[in-house]
Amino acid sequence: MAQKPGIPKGTRDFSPAEVAKRQYIMSAIKHHFETFGYQPIETPTFENSETLMGKYGEEGDRLIFKILNSGNFFFDKKKIDLPLSLEELLVNSSETISTEQLIELNKFTSRISEKALRYDLTVPFARYVVQHQNEIEFPFKRYQIQPVWRADRPQKGRFREFYQCDADVVGSTSLWQEVELVQLYDSVFTTLGLVGATIKINNRKVLSGIAEVIGAKDKLIDFTVALDKLDKIGEDGVKKEMTEKGISAEAIEKVQPLFSFTGTINEKLDKLATLLASSAEGLKGVEELRFICDNVLEIGLGKSELDLDVTLARGLNYYTGAIFEVTAPKEVAMGSIGGGGRYDDLTGIFGLKNMSGVGISFGLDRIYLVLEELGLFPATVTEATRALFFNAGDREALYSMKAINELRRSGIKVEMYPDAAKRDKQFKHADRRGIPFVVLTGDAEMESGTFTLKDLASGTQESVSLAEFAEKIK
Repeated sequence: MAQKPGIPKGTRDFSPAEVAKRQYIMSAIKHHFETFGYQPIETPTFENSETLMGKYGEEGDRLIFKILNSGNFFFDKKKIDLPLSLEELLVNSSETISTEQLIELNKFTSRISEKALRYDLTVPFARYVVQHQNEIEFPFKRYQIQPVWRADRPQKGRFREFYQCDADVVGSTSLWQEVELVQLYDSVFTTLGLVGATIKINNRKVLSGIAEVIGAKDKLIDFTVALDKLDKIGEDGVKKEMTEKGISAEAIEKVQPLFSFTGTINEKLDKLATLLASSAEGLKGVEELRFICDNVLEIGLGKSELDLDVTLARGLNYYTGAIFEVTAPKEVAMGSIGGGGRYDDLTGIFGLKNMSGVGISFGLDRIYLVLEELGLFPATVTEATRALFFNAGDREALYSMKAINELRRSGIKVEMYPDAAKRDKQFKHADRRGIPFVVLTGDAEMESGTFTLKDLASGTQESVSLAEFAEKIK
């Protein structure tokens, strides 16, 4: 019985048209990365598990795909001994796992899996910087466009395998980098014709200050992770999660104003300054936000909007300053299409201290869905071959191939039907491929050194020379 073909949930195949559209987006992003002075690097698909684990918070760590070491560990007793309690657990998987078994399972997993697929591009980048620090000129501006993997529950706009397009700067604490990254977001969206994307900004120092003034500084991570879910689970859901994490009802009451924080950016900053008057760290965050926002607005944006969102937390543990999240235009029901922030000590976990960095990421897959829904892909994006030369036999094919060779040297996309099939079959092939022109050759054309060019849309045809060809099929 033949095996039914299929792919894992959360992954996708891409058709030629879909790949062309994805490459259109990546080309725009890459163009602006390089225009802004970022240099390309690449890192391995998988990293040592210790490189990734513990860098994304408890929730992020659970989504890391681990790679099983080579070898049959469950049956080869020479390689590893399976703890008895785990052996019993695996035999009877319906049993509830105990704390002791969970500890044993984690130890066992670390022995049979030493590598993991990368969760994002930022932590591997930090590892790269530390490992290659003697070869790098700082400040170092790098970009990466590569796939990442997360063991997440697949849903619209959320996949287990997807591309990230990152730009980061390390080796500078200047807030002008944050100003530039907002401009970079806007430049890409302007090129893509995406009007109304909102670039939300906040600062982890502000969040730390809020946690401090409400008396929940020891619960900062729990506080920010819960707050970051406001747009997903609502105010009541956030309050419930905070309560479950041990944040007092009094503290939650003090944070109530954040759930309806309105006004212009400057008005919000003034409210924050008042709220955080007793927190030096919080006021430092307000000062940083004011510098970034004032300068972004002074320089101006193209098609995007800037907004200060005090509930924006981004759950990743390594952010220490400004944090960004980009949302699609309001008419599209989609989650964030980009995000990032400042991390002052990420490389410190790999032994390189005092190396501040800041970066952003574009969500390629979600941007694709937004452009598709809004009809923003130019019609020419999916056009590949401009003209199909018909094959009427070996003599005609050779005549056509000489012309095709010249046209390709000029960068014109043309091809020949490989078989000397009936014209009707070749016409249908061109039509199904969406090729706009066909080229007919015979004795008359070969004697005169011309070609009969037919426009499939209008049905008109004319005799053209090779020199006229490019102009006619534009």
